[in-house]
Amino acid sequence: MAPSLNSTTEANANSNNDEKYPDVNWEEMGFSLTPTDYMYVMKCSIGENFSQGSLIPYGNIELSPSSGILNYGQGVFEGLKAYRKEDGRILLFRPEQNALRMKAGAERMCMPSPSTEQFVAAVKQTVLANERWVPPFGKGSMYVRPLLMGSGATLGLGPAPEYTFLVYVSPVGSYHKGQRSLNLVVEEKHHRASSGGTGGIKTVANYSPVLNALSRAKAQGFSEVVFLDAATGKYIDEASACNLFSVKGNTISTPPTHGIILPGITRKSIIEIARTLGYQVEERHVTIDELLDADEAFCTGTAVVVTSIGSVTHQGRRVEYKTQADTACQKLRETLTGIQMGMLEDTMGWMVEVN
Repeated sequence: MAPSLNSTTEANANSNNDEKYPDVNWEEMGFSLTPTDYMYVMKCSIGENFSQGSLIPYGNIELSPSSGILNYGQGVFEGLKAYRKEDGRILLFRPEQNALRMKAGAERMCMPSPSTEQFVAAVKQTVLANERWVPPFGKGSMYVRPLLMGSGATLGLGPAPEYTFLVYVSPVGSYHKGQRSLNLVVEEKHHRASSGGTGGIKTVANYSPVLNALSRAKAQGFSEVVFLDAATGKYIDEASACNLFSVKGNTISTPPTHGIILPGITRKSIIEIARTLGYQVEERHVTIDELLDADEAFCTGTAVVVTSIGSVTHQGRRVEYKTQADTACQKLRETLTGIQMGMLEDTMGWMVEVN
């Protein structure tokens, strides 16, 4: 449970300002919330633009019972990471891409949104204010969660009268801690998204509908779910919170992001890296049969980074994939994380220093 604003303020006042890191066992850290010191909040009314926000102590927020976010799901969010380099400097990975994706999602959900400059500045301020929570080099990362929501009260269905943009952070380790590769099962009862819906934006309403299928899968010992397209049930969609890729020979294939598939920023980056490494990349509809016939498969996302898929089970048939060190997945992961952590030259111009 998050601390109250008063308790957080008191804790900050009594803390040792010279302490470089908090008392955290970085080696054991998984992907779960660790309350930090500060969050960023900025508000605006409908028909206006966001202007000036501020840092406040991390804690609970107050919402009307009839707020747009609680009653009608009027909200979008983002996820990105900050990394500490070996020399102690802190880097953000492509934050302007998250800002642009939030803007696109906000337009679809009839919401005002921060400008790209406001978004990136807010993320930087929040990370810097919580600098001691950025894990040491090689020990994890800081997950950054920008959230945009209809915070104003509205009884009838319609845009909320007021909006809140909020950024909070948490140090994290591996999303699938202890798993070198993932075992997925194909979901055929429920669909994640359909044409003309909101599958292509990061709205809050996209995620709870996958929980039933994901919970059933995990109860059976699987790591994740492969959703199929709602129209035909023949093509792969996404997993519950990451993009899917299949590899056959030198060709890497992934579903296109035409309104149904979320345009993942890690997905986009991996496509660019793969092409520089000489792979042929195809953004096209991929059938479930093609996935089952692949040499290897992997998933991408801010949380999972780039993770090998060890197996996919479909209608009782289990197919296993290559997960050795010489796989395309491993090469792509090493290149991406090398850039993110400052170990490889950033020739793409993706990393933004927090200063």
